[in-house]
Amino acid sequence: MELSHRDITYCKNVGAKRADILRKELKVTTALDMVRQYPYKYIDRSRFYRIAELNDEDTYVQIIGEITEWHTIGIGKAQRLSATFNDGTHQCELVWFQGVKYVKLQRGIKYLLFGKPSRFQHIYNFVHPELTPMSKVTPEMTQGLEPYYNTTETMKRHGLNSKAMRNIIAELLPDLRMGVPDTIGADILQHYRLMNLTDALINVHFPKDTPSMQNARARLKFEELFYIQLQLLRQMKRREMNPGFAMPLVGSRFHALYKALPFDLTGAQKRVIHEIHDDLKSGRQMNRLLQGDVGSGKTLVALMCCLLAIDNGYQTCIMAPTEILANQHYETLKTFLKPLGDAVHVALLTGSTTAKNRVPIHNGLMNGTINILIGTHALIEDTVQWQNLGLVIIDEQHRFGVAQRAKLWSKNEIPPHVLVMSATPIPRTLAMTVYGDLRVSIIDELPPGRKPVQTIHYLLSKRAQVYAFVRKQIQEGRQVYVVFPLIKENEKLDLRDLENGFNEMCEAFPEYKISMVHGQMKAADKDLQMQRFASGETQILVATTVIEVGVNVPNATVMIIQNAERFGLSQLHQLRGRVGRGGDQSYCLLLTDSEISGDTRKRMDIMVATNDGFRIAEEDLRLRGAGDLEGTQQSGIPFDLHIANLSTDGQLLTLARQAAMDILDKDPLLEDEINRIYKRRLDALRIESPQNWSEIS
Repeated sequence: MELSHRDITYCKNVGAKRADILRKELKVTTALDMVRQYPYKYIDRSRFYRIAELNDEDTYVQIIGEITEWHTIGIGKAQRLSATFNDGTHQCELVWFQGVKYVKLQRGIKYLLFGKPSRFQHIYNFVHPELTPMSKVTPEMTQGLEPYYNTTETMKRHGLNSKAMRNIIAELLPDLRMGVPDTIGADILQHYRLMNLTDALINVHFPKDTPSMQNARARLKFEELFYIQLQLLRQMKRREMNPGFAMPLVGSRFHALYKALPFDLTGAQKRVIHEIHDDLKSGRQMNRLLQGDVGSGKTLVALMCCLLAIDNGYQTCIMAPTEILANQHYETLKTFLKPLGDAVHVALLTGSTTAKNRVPIHNGLMNGTINILIGTHALIEDTVQWQNLGLVIIDEQHRFGVAQRAKLWSKNEIPPHVLVMSATPIPRTLAMTVYGDLRVSIIDELPPGRKPVQTIHYLLSKRAQVYAFVRKQIQEGRQVYVVFPLIKENEKLDLRDLENGFNEMCEAFPEYKISMVHGQMKAADKDLQMQRFASGETQILVATTVIEVGVNVPNATVMIIQNAERFGLSQLHQLRGRVGRGGDQSYCLLLTDSEISGDTRKRMDIMVATNDGFRIAEEDLRLRGAGDLEGTQQSGIPFDLHIANLSTDGQLLTLARQAAMDILDKDPLLEDEINRIYKRRLDALRIESPQNWSEIS
């Protein structure tokens, strides 16, 4: 019987109870599912150590020797077993704190000891080591690389530890060697020099040497990434077959604004506008992501794209996640559009817009006199209808749900073009997965003359020096942000909380006005405090990370981040982006405890060394992994990666995406007989698009 058809219940060393646990904990239902549970690490079992040669850098070792004595201490759950192990050169201590009654020791026989050594009072000891009589040691136990598997606490309680997983998979090896149908065509295997699936599955679990293990893992990683990319790109190809509004004209409004700008667009802005216009004039619906670091000029690019649509006879809208950001977009666009006079009509619609003021907005949308509508969630209300909505721009789009975005799509029979924007630089590998079904444009250049924010790392003990600097900046007419990680004190986390911080700032700067905002405030109260700061009524804004996105106060030149060790790199960079928006030199001061980890120090050093958000995003991914990133849905990627790692497998991901693209360029619907293998596999995997774009466009 094929492994894919064999119920895991009837595999050796499993049974009904273990099968139920494997189904619940790992979604393993068949023997093939079981061999698809890949090791997370390997330990070289080919080398034998002597106790005399152990050192503190050793991880796992194996030693042959005898038990010379043992004794138990305590009773019940507090019972501990301690034994002395001698290999003829030296002796070490073995200790068991759990399962003592199951440990059976004998004198006068040779054991194979395997475990991780640690030194205590100049004597090496092993806690919960594997101890196997040499008479029961098999060749497989001491040859090559031993695999280790991830398990859950529930699995361990029922005896399904890494060793048990290894034993179950080992029993499936004879059937595995008979062959498993491959999931990748021979042409791709040959072109990219990949192992076939059968050899890869054998060598990922029981490799004969390190190169075999590495080749097996590369093949399986490629396969995993390939199918994710194939699904994402297939969705993109399908969507690009949808009809869209054709906008070929570069008209009078666009040219008028372009000529009226008091500065030149950067090369990156020009390139991105060309990329977007290529989509707009194609006659197919656009779905594009616009990435740009803070201050790179995304808003102006968005406006130029709006003018392209307007010149072709269509209306546009820009949806922002907060009223403050929507208001800022409204004011910014009105300033840019002043030279055009009445040629472009911009309106603002938010939750605060009164019923009386909504009437002319609704009428203007229906009769086509409003060209650009800027707003918040209010844009998706059923009462908001357009005459001819052709382009939707969503700023910080990760803050909107699929259902919310879908309401904008439903305003037209033909879905409008869609441009989503993110001010959070996304690592290349993450962008190819989280946004893999979108075309991507990147503004990777800042306007000339913009002064980089100077970043300095201070210890909290230097607070007086920091405050003296703050006072000098305020005396020169500048404003200051002070960001804290918490709202109320938490004794478990030794942090300076927001409320205490606000009181301290009031005591340190009694001559100045101070605002405070945090996420638990009512929206109206929060907006009021932010507006007071934006207008210059208050000189210091004490806040949590609610100011991370959407606050634009050019007069603010100092960003102080208390307990900066509690923030990720990308979040620190976003906070730093709140300053440096005017013509004056700006500063970001990172305050940390004196006792910080090596990784934290690396993060602070990176922040001090560079203002490049894309470099910072890559470093954040490398240091913390894809499952622990902040911003742009970086709380974890939406696919189950069983073996690939976006932090380290960028090159493989690029190859896998290219392989998928090559197939779809020739056969977008995977209808050719040679590609049926991929369609069947996709149907079986049921990979979902992370943004569910196919559901809403």
